[in-house]
Formats: sequence, C-alpha cells, structure tokens
Amino acid sequence: MLATLFSAAMMFQGGQEVSWDIRSMLHNMGGLALTVVVILFLLSIYSIGVMIDRALMYSAARKQSRVFVQQVAGALKDGKLDEAIAIAERNKKSHIAKVVATGLSEFQSASQQVSDADVIEAAKRGLERSVAIVHAEMKRGLSALATIGSTAPFVGLFGTVVGILNAFKGISANKATGLSAVAGGIAEALITTALGLFVAVPAVWAYNYFTNKVEAFDVEMDNSSMELINYFILRRGAKK
Repeated sequence: MLATLFSAAMMFQGGQEVSWDIRSMLHNMGGLALTVVVILFLLSIYSIGVMIDRALMYSAARKQSRVFVQQVAGALKDGKLDEAIAIAERNKKSHIAKVVATGLSEFQSASQQVSDADVIEAAKRGLERSVAIVHAEMKRGLSALATIGSTAPFVGLFGTVVGILNAFKGISANKATGLSAVAGGIAEALITTALGLFVAVPAVWAYNYFTNKVEAFDVEMDNSSMELINYFILRRGAKK
C-alpha cells in the first residue's frame, strides 16, 4: 500500500514532473515529519515482535497442553501424584500443566501440614494464584498492542498537521498557490497518515485475535482447576 502510494505520487515543481519515490520522499521531508515516520516505524517493529512472540507462545502452549492432558490422565488415575508433577514440569510451556503442577504441589504440601478440612481450600487457593499468574503471562505484550493500535493514527495525524503547515509555509515562501508550492507538505501529510493507519490496523487486529485466545486459555485453566479439585475431593473421600 505504501509502496504504491510513494510510486504513484507525482508532483510538479518548477514546471518539471518529479517522481517521488521512497528515498526522495524521505530525503525531502522536514525534521518533524521524519521524526513521526521514525516513531511509527519503531512502533511497527515492536508490534510485529509482540505478535510473533505471542503467536509462538500460544502455539507451543496449545501443542504441549494436548500432550500433557493425555499423559497426566493416566498418572492421576493410578494415584501417582509425583509422576503427574514430573509430567507437568516437562511441559513447562503448557498453561494447563502450570496450573495442574501448582495444584498438585499445594495438595501434597497441605496434606502433610493441615487437617483434612483445610486441604481442599489450600489447593483451591494455590490453583487460583496459579491461574492468575499464568493469565498475566499470557497477556504480556497485549496492552502494548492495544496502545499502539489506538495511538498510531494520532501520531500519523500529528505528521499530517505538520505536513499541512509545511504546505502553507511553501505557499507563503513562493508567493504562489500552485501545486509546486504545496507538493512537499501535502506529500508529508499523506505519507504520515498512511503510515499511522498501516501501523494501527494490524495491531488492533492482532490484539483482538490474541485476546480471544487468552480468554479460551482462561476457560481451559478454570475447567482444569475444577476437575483437579473434584479429583482431590474424591481422593480424600476414598481415604476415609
């Protein structure tokens, strides 16, 4: 989109047709407009980095969770809590494994230190803390995407205002109102506006997509916590 805009922008200056490619446009930009372009470029790089990081993390969490659920089910069925914890520690990227490992550790620790009535409550508190911690880990970077998506258009708008001001300066300096007098300023305004949208739109899309992913992970962790609590209740009841 930007390449088309740059290559298609044809201005007339001094009666001669001038092609405004990327290099010439950046070279002819004023200091403020160029600063806006640099800021938007850095925001774009950062948002892309967050997108890649979150995509890799969520993909690994999903894959390891599938493997973990299959492996831990057998260990819990046989009452092998130590083996279940070991399986969870081998799948460190799985959000479900992190929650289950904490719940099992809390249950084992509480079973040795508190009365039967307090074991389940201790396990619940441990699971709640673990879910909150994993949720925060899953959401890391998403607030930055939301901020970039909401502010990048305004950064581009600032560049637009600067470009329009430069266009008026060109009119004043040349004592003329032709296209040649406003070419540079109008180009700055269009480019910064386009860049602002170019940075903001993918960031907003990615934020909404990843937020839905985190909500799905939260549901899975809550379900796993409830199932684990039910398992603890049945296990304590079987011992009585």
